[in-house]
Amino acid sequence: MRAQTHAKSMTSDSLRILGLVGAAIAVGAIARVGGAQNQQTTPPGGAPAAVLAPPGINWPAPPLPDGPIMLESAEVRSLRLVVMSKTLNQPWSIAFLPDGAILVTERPGTLRIFRNGVLDPTPVSGVPKVRASGLQGLMDVVLHPRFAENKWIYLSYHKPVGAPVAPARGRGAPVAPEGATTIARGTWDGRGLTNVTDIFESGATNTESSRIVFGRDGMLYMTISAPGTGPQVVRSQDPGDYAGKTIRLREDGTVPPDNPFVGKAGYKPGIFTVGHRNGHSFVVNPETGELWATEQGPDGGDEINIIKAGKNYGWPDVSYGRNYLGPRISENPWKEGTEQPIVFWVPSIAVTGMTFYTGDRFPQWKRNVFVGGLRQGEVPRTGQINRIVFNEKWEEIRREPMLMSLGQRIRDVRQGPEGLLYIVTGENPGALLRLEPGTATAPTGAR
Repeated sequence: MRAQTHAKSMTSDSLRILGLVGAAIAVGAIARVGGAQNQQTTPPGGAPAAVLAPPGINWPAPPLPDGPIMLESAEVRSLRLVVMSKTLNQPWSIAFLPDGAILVTERPGTLRIFRNGVLDPTPVSGVPKVRASGLQGLMDVVLHPRFAENKWIYLSYHKPVGAPVAPARGRGAPVAPEGATTIARGTWDGRGLTNVTDIFESGATNTESSRIVFGRDGMLYMTISAPGTGPQVVRSQDPGDYAGKTIRLREDGTVPPDNPFVGKAGYKPGIFTVGHRNGHSFVVNPETGELWATEQGPDGGDEINIIKAGKNYGWPDVSYGRNYLGPRISENPWKEGTEQPIVFWVPSIAVTGMTFYTGDRFPQWKRNVFVGGLRQGEVPRTGQINRIVFNEKWEEIRREPMLMSLGQRIRDVRQGPEGLLYIVTGENPGALLRLEPGTATAPTGAR
């Protein structure tokens, strides 16, 4: 939903925002989510709705330099940001292989690999065909907890379903089929994926971001986003629809019998929690074993939630956010029977990937959580990482925005096995970055 364009063309996020604003102008009003009233798009002063579009929508991201970037932060004063690559196509997620190689998904449908810090020019083979349009495409990549034994790699993606739709009166190209949120599993042979099989098909189309993670119980968990605005937001509360839910599966994609809604009339059996909007990360707290997930709100109301079996997280009935043209989503950000976030943002930073820091390279950052963001308060060139400090009870103490000076949308952040942080930018071309202590002498890698 948040957008920023590049030199040659708009991102899909930008087009989506323009589409939303255009639709609002066409109908002259935008429905209040979670309420029966309608809010007019023309403000009291008489300005047209178009002026309320996000500012600077045609302001391209600045280019990244080739060499390392020296930075400072509040608790680690000397930092070095290494640009490993600037040629990725909308990178989305990162995974680390035991041999030191790094896998990166690209939203248009390719999986890339870095070996010894160098990007292999040939995409990884075996990736299923994806539907890449809007905010759909190839999403997450995760290794099985026993990868050393079984070599299994899991991908979440939007699978094309149905046939392309012919344009009206034969004008233009056929419209691509819908994409349904899906999990595929393949076997890693050292160069590519083999025996790739869809192990779970949600059937939920018109969905957005998706992340997957293995919990400490050995189960596979997944976020399935719902449409972010418009009448379809009610799908998040529909028990017969996987959109706007988290799900829980066995490693083979089947539904475990102890899921909270198994056997309950009207409920999809894989549902673990309901009432979500747009889930952009799913991680395990390394101390408590809890599942934490980030969730994008609209204009405000981004959240970190602790995911608990059978709970309702409120969307679209409650939110700390506002709709894109100003009205509040709800008068009260909480109601009985819904869960409160552990962290929320007003204004929104368009939260994305998240990681807990547990390494030794930055000892000052123990018990810190790093969260990516695409843009703050709908303003371009404000992508960042938020470093959130927690106490021993996992209560928030403070936050520090980082990397905003780059002007890049941050799509994911992960801790590498050696204790450094790896970051991908949500641009096209996008970058893979490595954050290390400022005194490090590691090579800059390939571009």
